[in-house]
Amino acid sequence: MDMQPKYRRVLLKLSGEALAAGADGILNFDFTAQVAAQIKRCVDAGVQVAVVVGAGNIWRGRQGTDMDRVRADHMGMLATVINSIALQDAFVHAGMEAVVMTSVDIHAFADVYTARDAIAALEAGKVVIFGGGLGVPYFSTDTTAVLRAAEIHADCVLMAKNIDAIYSADPRKDPTATRYSELTYRQIIDQNLKALDLSAMIFCMENNVNGYAFGLADPENIYRVVMGEPVGTLIHNKN
Repeated sequence: MDMQPKYRRVLLKLSGEALAAGADGILNFDFTAQVAAQIKRCVDAGVQVAVVVGAGNIWRGRQGTDMDRVRADHMGMLATVINSIALQDAFVHAGMEAVVMTSVDIHAFADVYTARDAIAALEAGKVVIFGGGLGVPYFSTDTTAVLRAAEIHADCVLMAKNIDAIYSADPRKDPTATRYSELTYRQIIDQNLKALDLSAMIFCMENNVNGYAFGLADPENIYRVVMGEPVGTLIHNKN
């Protein structure tokens, strides 16, 4: 008997650094192709997939300068559009239909985001990539991801990380760190654990947005999470 997906609609949050995957340039095309192949497995299994990608491989905030925060964030938003177009190309090469939707009007490169259009594209079997952040400064792509997830009624936000779960401390520095298979947002906040930025977690807690943190070192984990395998940390609001 074939396994059935645990989730019907998910939003995958990727970091820009994940796309670089140690490459000399801003993108590791081989690794990005592996990510695309696993997303295609999800789509082929009947799962609707949306994606939010960061821009840390290109630009991260003011990068230690005294640059104006608003202008720096505008640069970061544009950098996420670059990464979104790169993902779109990888998804198309993997045999999927993919559309980029941005929070600001860049009609030559992408469609303008509306929740209705995004849901329609997902229901048509397309992968939807949200670029440009929220279109305003001071908000991270973590916040973008959870807000878009709520707007499109995603079942879960899949948080691809550089470690395989949420721990009580960085396991690369502390071998005694506790690995969690399940946490509430309140526990994460109270224990100051590293999962999402604070504003994103508060939004999830107030709006009952479920999350799942897992490691992207093996891109197949994307498919495993969607199919319900316990490969990371489930995050929810239940006590």
